[in-house]
Parts: sequence; structure tokens; C-alpha cells
Amino acid sequence: MLTYGEHSISFYNFTKKLLLGITDFIDFSFLDVIDILLVALLLFYLYKLLKGTVAINIFIGIVIIYLIWRLTDILNMDVLSNLLGKFISVGFFALIVVFQQEIRKFLLLLGSTNFASRRNMIRYFRFLNQNKIISDLNLDVLIDSCEEMSNAKTGAIIVLQRNNSLEFALSQNNRVQMQLSPHLLQSIFFKNSPLHDGAVIIKNNEIIGTRVVLPLTEKTKLPNAYGLRHRAGMGISEKTDALVIVISEQTGKIVYIKNGEVYPQESMAVLREIISQDLSE
Repeated sequence: MLTYGEHSISFYNFTKKLLLGITDFIDFSFLDVIDILLVALLLFYLYKLLKGTVAINIFIGIVIIYLIWRLTDILNMDVLSNLLGKFISVGFFALIVVFQQEIRKFLLLLGSTNFASRRNMIRYFRFLNQNKIISDLNLDVLIDSCEEMSNAKTGAIIVLQRNNSLEFALSQNNRVQMQLSPHLLQSIFFKNSPLHDGAVIIKNNEIIGTRVVLPLTEKTKLPNAYGLRHRAGMGISEKTDALVIVISEQTGKIVYIKNGEVYPQESMAVLREIISQDLSE
């Protein structure tokens, strides 16, 4: 019979072998930790990029197909495994086609002049401040201005900058610095104003661009009621994560555009809530 001391030694040896086995199995180096963190960061921002778009459903579907393929491979279900394997093998090229707009947004962010030049580059990788993208925007002034322009049938296109820089759309001819204030937007978009032609870009609570020419959407099947302002709003929201408000000059109707999708608005209270929610994502 083993004594208490022998039991202690045996338990110690067992524990030591177990820990050594675990450390051998999980043989992580510092580079492995960096590798995992980078993959996690990439997946996180991929989700942020696709969140709120139709593409997120496609992405989830692709992930499900991949998991099913791995499961059939483990279970030796050869026919289904080979079929899904063929699909996965060409999946890379399919992803380029399906996510071309999202890839364009990502490359636009990387190629932005502001991305490399800003001292606070860390703001593009914000974990601690996800809830405030445009924290200083005075929504009351914005919504009241939109309502007044809608009632007066004043055509307008207002772009709210979020994470993606819109510096590529600005030049010396259209760059301004004006704090958003009551009646300022109405003055800019008044039909006899020299600044009314083009879009206004708002960053934080500051108008940084007027008479801005925006890229047009490449979509061809659009309602007849959608004019150049609607096409420009869809274009900039397809290429960046900007939010766009368009007011029709003919009808005074307001539409809200996000990720290239147009959402007609009937209630200013609902519009305010939607904008507030989207800015806090």
C-alpha cells in the first residue's frame, strides 16, 4: 500500500505529465498569438463592413456551406463532400463577384489619403468607442431643416460622413468649414444660391463640402421618380459607408439612402430615429 508521501509524488508526476502534454498540444508561440488576433480583427471588421447589408446574409450562407462541407468530409460522405468541395474551390472568384461593392469600400478606405496621414489612425480600429461615429451632429437642426426644405419643395442632397473618409470628393473649389446651424442648409440649397448645385457633406456637426459632385450609381433599373440626386446618393452610399438624405425638388418627398438602398420617409420622427441608430453602429 502506498503511503501519503508516495500518493503525493504520484499525483505530482501525473499533473506534471498532463500539463506537459497540454503545453505540447497547445504549442503557441508569440507569432501564433499575433496570427490569431489578426484573423479575429479581420473577421470583426468584415462583419462590420457587411452588417446591415444584403451581403451579410450571403456571407452567412457561404459560412454554413463551408461548415457542412467540413462535416461531410469528417463523416466520409464522399459524394456530398466532393460536390461541396468543388463549390468551395471556386468560391474565391465567386466572392469577388458577389462582394465587389464591399471590396471596393474596403480598398477605398485603405487608399484614402486620410487613412495614412492621420495621427490618430487608431480611430479606424475603434473597439472602445463603437457607439459614437458622429457624436456631435445636431440631429434636431438637421431634421428641422429637412422638414422645412421638404415643405418648400427645395431640392437637396445631404451626405453624412461616417468611418470612410470622403476626402476624395473634396477639392479646393468645394471645401468649406461651416458649423451646422438653423436655416444654414436652407440657405445653401435655395435655388438662387451659388452653392445649391451639388451635394453637401457633413462631418461631425460641420459642413465640410458644398457643390460636391458625387459618383453615380451604375444601377439602370430605377423608378422614373428618381433623378440625378437619387442616383448620386445611391452611388456614394455604395462606395462608402456614408448616409444620404435626398429631398425631391418636384414632390418635396424625402428618401434616406444607405448602402445603395433607398428608403422613402413619411415621418420626420422615424427619420430621426433611423439616422440616430445608424450613426451609433
